[in-house]
Amino acid sequence: MGGFTSILLDVALPLLYNLYKYWGRYFCGVVIFDAPHCEIHGNEVISLVKYNGKLSEYDLFLELEAFSEGRSCHAWRCFGAHPCQKDGQEGYLFRVWAPNARQVCVFGDFNGWDENAAPLEKLEGGIWEGFLPGLKRYDTYKYVIHAADGTVTAKADPYAFHAETRPGNASKIYELDEYPWGDTGWMDYRAKNPPYRRPMNIYECHLGSWRRTGEGEFLSYRDTARYLVPYVKEMGYTHVELLPVMEHPLDASWGYQVTGYFAATSRFGTPDDLKYLIDQLHQAGVGVILDWVPAHFPRDAFGLYHFDGTPTYEYADPRKGEHPDWGTQVFDLGRNEVRSFLFSNAMFWLEEYHADGLRVDAVSSMLYLDYGRQEGAWMPNIHGGKENLEAIEFFQKLNTTIFAAHPDVLMIAEESTAWPKVTYPVDEGGLGFNFKWNMGWMNDICHYIKLDPYFRQFNHRDITFSLMYAFSENYILPLSHDEVVHMKGSFLGKMPGENHEKFAGVRAFYAYMLTHPGKKLSFMGAELGQWNEWHYEYSLDWHLLQYEPHRQIHKFFQAANAFYLAEPALWEQDDSWQGFQWLCADDHTANTVAFLRWDREGRPLIVVCNFSPIHRKGYYVGAPFPGTWAPVLNTDAEEFGGSGLGDAAPIKTVSAPCHDQEQALSIDLPPMSVMVYRCIRRSPVRKKKAGEKEPEKKRAPRTGTGKAAPAKTAARKSKAAARPGHKPKTDQA
Repeated sequence: MGGFTSILLDVALPLLYNLYKYWGRYFCGVVIFDAPHCEIHGNEVISLVKYNGKLSEYDLFLELEAFSEGRSCHAWRCFGAHPCQKDGQEGYLFRVWAPNARQVCVFGDFNGWDENAAPLEKLEGGIWEGFLPGLKRYDTYKYVIHAADGTVTAKADPYAFHAETRPGNASKIYELDEYPWGDTGWMDYRAKNPPYRRPMNIYECHLGSWRRTGEGEFLSYRDTARYLVPYVKEMGYTHVELLPVMEHPLDASWGYQVTGYFAATSRFGTPDDLKYLIDQLHQAGVGVILDWVPAHFPRDAFGLYHFDGTPTYEYADPRKGEHPDWGTQVFDLGRNEVRSFLFSNAMFWLEEYHADGLRVDAVSSMLYLDYGRQEGAWMPNIHGGKENLEAIEFFQKLNTTIFAAHPDVLMIAEESTAWPKVTYPVDEGGLGFNFKWNMGWMNDICHYIKLDPYFRQFNHRDITFSLMYAFSENYILPLSHDEVVHMKGSFLGKMPGENHEKFAGVRAFYAYMLTHPGKKLSFMGAELGQWNEWHYEYSLDWHLLQYEPHRQIHKFFQAANAFYLAEPALWEQDDSWQGFQWLCADDHTANTVAFLRWDREGRPLIVVCNFSPIHRKGYYVGAPFPGTWAPVLNTDAEEFGGSGLGDAAPIKTVSAPCHDQEQALSIDLPPMSVMVYRCIRRSPVRKKKAGEKEPEKKRAPRTGTGKAAPAKTAARKSKAAARPGHKPKTDQA
């Protein structure tokens, strides 16, 4: 009998369930698993709800099993508060993981916050469960955790979908399965258009300070949609990246001290309101990336810290479990239930909120056991090294799981070291992300732009070194929020010189970023020419647009973004040497670089960057073939606030060796500018007549204050075809 029962449970039940799941509605005309509620008789769960947010009985069994084994990616459907019926009464079923608790109760407005009024039953695996009748949406609640040592602590629900607005910190009852999404067109487009051969220009945004009311109050998610959606569309951004929108108690943390991992912050409205904002962006053709923080969590007493009275979500050993610099706790990535929590949370934002990707914060802090720790204050791994082997495995499983379910999303690592193969597939030894922030490029550029032009010649590598490794990973070039705070200066404020020189510097360096290989990200406010550093308590300085210089820089950002989107040479091959070729990388005394960008059809753009205040008229730059080349972007144009110097009419090449090319252009290169040229008419190469001697070719003269020395072009390398989810990296710079 026991063997028969085992066969029934292991084989027959799953088979019958799946037969019904896929065929029952067609042959029986009954849809049991589409019922809006679960049914409970006594302590037995008969059926839970469908896939769209909750589970059938059999799926519940599988999900709880996966949770305890560290394989769950939909734990939010099991845990938290879910509507159900028991003995004909409407109410909510609560489920929470607290393995070392002596007792767990639920209290809230509905029972007068009585700590002992609603005890839960302990199940296997440290899970507590119970039904409370008569509750409704927006009712507040917490778990009362009676620890083994006798202490009693009130905890917010780790899986709550909604929470009180600060300073309150209780959880709120909320269901997520009612929002009417209208972004089917966008989701179909996303699935058919992988990001690797598409432009990506990301607008990084902090919702609390992008724009505020006249009284300085937050805009709601829905009010933000009213202004943000048309703005980013008009400005030419392809994506918006939101600093963390998960619930957090402290505005000053910018959202990175998360206490409600499954709750959209109530500062700006309800979960449905955030869905509305994302939906509206999608309908406008703009993707949405969310900052995600699996590296650490704060020590707030109501949060995850010592959840059951002992280290539950964090490492017990303080040498692994604490970030001394941040005063936060580190998730125990070796614990099955914690991995399930994080896997599920990542999947939650992708599925329930239709996020197009996650930017994973502080990856380096997770990969290194000695991160932020003094010698002797960290514990080596089993091999004696400083690598966190559990974190490596976590990222590999996370990305494998995510891309198996959603091959078209973005998993972006904020990784600030030279950790190898961050964006390589897992089966090639990589971490499995499909993009990585290029922090080295950002640090070099931010150092370079602050220098007086005279001293830039001694730091020329700051603008060229990135090409030594530009194709070793799938990179995003960030100019992020971290670079415009804490006395670092705004993007405009970093520039040396008089005001007109500062604005010219912004235009030049932004154009350099747009033409440099890699996807793009810039933090809000740069496009306004904001003088002040970003501050989370205040709106951007939108009033600056009443002044001509700021209107002009705003117009420049719009035009430059449009140029980037329209030029396949700037994004079709921005992860390969096939899309980039140095013309001149070593004209350091002139603070000048020149290079080619190629599209997949073999059509180039010539890019020349002058980061000095010197006007270089008659500057020679190599051209890949003879013809007529037209200026298509001039950052010094008068309409952008420039001096109006630079070429306005097309230029013909001359037959003169320059920069390892047989042809050259003599250009008018304005001070502190970027000029971009496109060939509009290609000239045929004249064939030699029989007996005709090869004419002696003149070499293009030196120009400016430095030499236009030839720079060797790196050999172009081929790449393997992209895999679903993320592209293999076979190039090494």
